[in-house]
This record gives sequence, C-alpha cells and structure tokens, in this order.
Amino acid sequence: MLALSTDSLKGYGLNRIFQIIKDAKYDGVDLAMDPRNFDTMNAQYVKTLSDQVGIPVLSIQAPIGANAKTIKEAVEMAKTLGTKVVVIQPPKFFDYKFIGWMKNEIPKIRQKENISIALENAPSKSFFGIIPEHAMGSVLDLKKFKHACLDTARLGQKKEDIIRVYKTLQKYMVCVHLSNVRAGTPYSPPEKGILPLESFLTKLKQDNFKGTISYKINGKFLEAGNDEKLMNSLAEQKRFYETYFTNVKIMKSEEEAKEGDQKLEK
Repeated sequence: MLALSTDSLKGYGLNRIFQIIKDAKYDGVDLAMDPRNFDTMNAQYVKTLSDQVGIPVLSIQAPIGANAKTIKEAVEMAKTLGTKVVVIQPPKFFDYKFIGWMKNEIPKIRQKENISIALENAPSKSFFGIIPEHAMGSVLDLKKFKHACLDTARLGQKKEDIIRVYKTLQKYMVCVHLSNVRAGTPYSPPEKGILPLESFLTKLKQDNFKGTISYKINGKFLEAGNDEKLMNSLAEQKRFYETYFTNVKIMKSEEEAKEGDQKLEK
C-alpha cells in the first residue's frame, strides 16, 4: 500500500493534504501527529476528514519527543480510525524511565489493542560525536522490539547498507518511510541519491511485503506550493513505486513450480 506522509506537505491545511493525496491516487495517508497542528491531534476530526475525502489513514506517526501519554493518545487515535500501525521514535538516551516503560508496556498495549506499535530507526545525531542522542535506535534494538519501521534517509545518512539492514529486520517490518539522500541532503526523491531504492523496492515485492510504504519527502523537492508542479511530482513518485514494486513479477521458486506441475498432472 502506498501512502504519503503529511509531513511532506507541511504548509497546507490538513483537509487540503488529504485531498491532494486522494487526487494523486495514493492508497492512503500516513498521518504525522504534530502538537503544533491541533487538527493532527484530533482523532474525531481526522476520522471525519478521512470519511469525507474517502481516503484511509494507513499509519500514524506519534509526535516527535513523544512520551507514554502521547503514545497512548496515538493508539487511541488508531482505534478511532481503524489504523493498524503506529510508528514511534526512539527515546532520548538518558530517559531511563521512558525506556523502561517502552520495553515493558508497549508489548502489552500491542496485545490488548491488536495494533502494531513500530519503532523507527534513529537519526544520526549524537552528543560530542560519541554518545548517540537516542537509545534503542540501532538495527539490533529494532529487532528486539519486534515491530519496526525503516526510515531509508536515516540509513543513508549513516551510510548503512539498506539491503543488509532489511534482511536483518525483514520479519519485523510493518512500515517504510521512503526517500533518498542526495548531496548529503536527506528526504530527497527516491530516484535521486545514494541509496539503491530501486533494488530495495524490488526486494520488498519479491519477499511479498504487506506493510505500508510511505513517501516522506521534503516538500521543496515535491514543488509544494505550486499545485500543478506538485501533482506532477507526486505522479512521478507514484510511477517510481509502480515500476519497482507494483509491476515487479514474482518468480516462483523451484519448489512452488514443482508443486504446480504436480497439481496439473492430477
């Protein structure tokens, strides 16, 4: 399922963003909750908007700097909207109480509410170039957390091998925030940058990835503010997704081929 993060269209009102995503013929919305934008925090308003425009919210991003209370609010919003994925950010490195809460309580909330609460890989920021700004942000941390969301731009900034990381997290991934890194600038369009996103998307399709693939691209690269150029840009991104994911044919394994032949013989 192809979504667009509302973060990509900051500057527009939320109702306009939903309509733009619908008009661009994406499958749904990836809602970034932002305390500075009250509409994004109002579950009933978002539900009304989703129903009126006729486009679902496929995933929800809890606010940056979220705590236990705001994560619970994101889960409640997901329940209201019928959304099955909530993406959260790694906690600050020294926030030991919150780290403990995440490790102990989130698995219980997942089980109770039947909602995937996925941890996203951390940005590359650090203190003094040594201590990471965030805890629980490594690939191994995401694996331990069981539910993961990959931000490809962050992988590119850290110069991590995207295919190797994907293979480690494959069985745990429920969401991807897709963008590239170009000339050191993150959140650029997928076809422009250092990451082999063509191969990555094709690998996802070959492995029958069922989660949400959400474009999270800086609005200036999408020509936000110019309606005609914006829609053309969104169409271009959709074609990239269709070329390297939707239209990729999955080759049957030798085992599956043999099973098919045996059925024909019977």
